[in-house]
Amino acid sequence: MTQYSLNKQRSTALIVNLAGKQRMLSQRLLNELYSCRYHNCDYAEMKLTLTRLYQMNGFLQEGNVGLKLETLNDPEILKEFRRLEPHLEWLYSELKDFQNFKNVSFNDVRYRVDRFLFIMDGIVNQFQKKAEKDIRTMMIIELELAIFSIVIILFEIFFIVNPIINRILDQKKKLSEIAWHQSHVFNSHMKNIADLQYVLKVEKKPERQREIYGFIGQELNHLKKVSQNMVKSLEETVEDPKPYDLMIRKVEGFLEKYKLMGTEKTLIDDDKVHSVK
Repeated sequence: MTQYSLNKQRSTALIVNLAGKQRMLSQRLLNELYSCRYHNCDYAEMKLTLTRLYQMNGFLQEGNVGLKLETLNDPEILKEFRRLEPHLEWLYSELKDFQNFKNVSFNDVRYRVDRFLFIMDGIVNQFQKKAEKDIRTMMIIELELAIFSIVIILFEIFFIVNPIINRILDQKKKLSEIAWHQSHVFNSHMKNIADLQYVLKVEKKPERQREIYGFIGQELNHLKKVSQNMVKSLEETVEDPKPYDLMIRKVEGFLEKYKLMGTEKTLIDDDKVHSVK
């Protein structure tokens, strides 16, 4: 959008500049005619000025690829160009012939140039107003895009980022609770094993030693269950459905539909294959 806006403003500035240059060419044409009448004549310079004036009038209306001018489609400005046309055609027909321009009335030429200059002033003002209108339109569009971008950012925060943060905090809290509970249970059994080990060292009766071995085996079984419960709790925590999984699947479905998915795959934390491109 920024590139389009800059190109549009550059094109509009070029049109206004060329339209303003038409006024200068009309004044130069009158000066060249005056020099040919009363001083040294450079008919080639006058003919070149006349040709530029005539050609540029057509370019401003019909466009030109070399100058990157688009076809004029504003009815109000085209109406002013139609008012301008008779004066320019008269100047071109009367002054293009080297043998004839000396017989042309200087007052008639000055009148035509003055009318051309007056109408072209109005055209330049219309081009400037059109440029200002286009700039205002671009500003409104850019403002709308900025608001739309803010809406997208807010959507991402409330419906994607915030749920992910909440999930991470919930997992952290759950894991802390699991760690606290299991550590206490684990420490309790380890203390019982240490106590039984001490009793085993001081106990001399074989039948009592076998009984103590049985108690130690029971504690070891309890430790095994605690370890299994910890692993199970962690697996249940990791396998909870993620709030952003649906969004990821929709985006990947859109990319696959338009064949935008990359060929390389990688595993993320949900053990599912997702594209990395």
